Amino acid sequence: MAQIAWRAAQDIEDGAYVNLGIGLPELVARFQPDGRQAVFHTENGVLGFGEAPAEGEEDWDLINAGKKAITLKPGSAFFHHADSFAMVRGGHLDVAILGAYQVAQNGDLANWRVGSKGVPAVGGAMDLVHGAGRVAVITSHVTKDGKPKLVEKCTFPLTGVACVTRIYTDLAVLDVEGGRFVVREKLASLSKDDLQSVTGASLEFASDLADLSAPEL
Repeated sequence: MAQIAWRAAQDIEDGAYVNLGIGLPELVARFQPDGRQAVFHTENGVLGFGEAPAEGEEDWDLINAGKKAITLKPGSAFFHHADSFAMVRGGHLDVAILGAYQVAQNGDLANWRVGSKGVPAVGGAMDLVHGAGRVAVITSHVTKDGKPKLVEKCTFPLTGVACVTRIYTDLAVLDVEGGRFVVREKLASLSKDDLQSVTGASLEFASDLADLSAPEL
């Protein structure tokens, strides 16, 4: 899964203001390309944090919205929770990278509740999908029981409507364009038919389709 986070990190522009969702998206902070550095934002009120500290070196006064320990970059800032959400709602974030339970082919996102099961936990996601300049998702391509996460229409409660523009999975990189999934990269070992068989909506393959690759991590 770290390789998905690495691949997503390659598309973040130098100096971009970026919010990382709880879970897998948090790993993106580990993989900033040489010569580029995003400015990471967390809803609880930190701007400019870095990757997680080494085990045993945590300062538990320094955490992200998922209560995970973080480090600070030079120039980091702390502010009130309400000011943090004002940044989100005011359109001051360039990118939000979130996890997903489902993404529909028109860009709808469901990532806060699986039907009526469990405890709802939307956090700041509904604000982020409408406030960030662009929304990307990183997720496994299928659920633990093999069901597609990329679907024609979400069956779980929505976080946002037509908000996702790019999806990074363990099998492919896809864009949402014109109400359809367009595959930009896929694993070289995976045929188009195999990828389609684990996707719950029709796929279109880009004319310049590339191999999806990442370093061993």
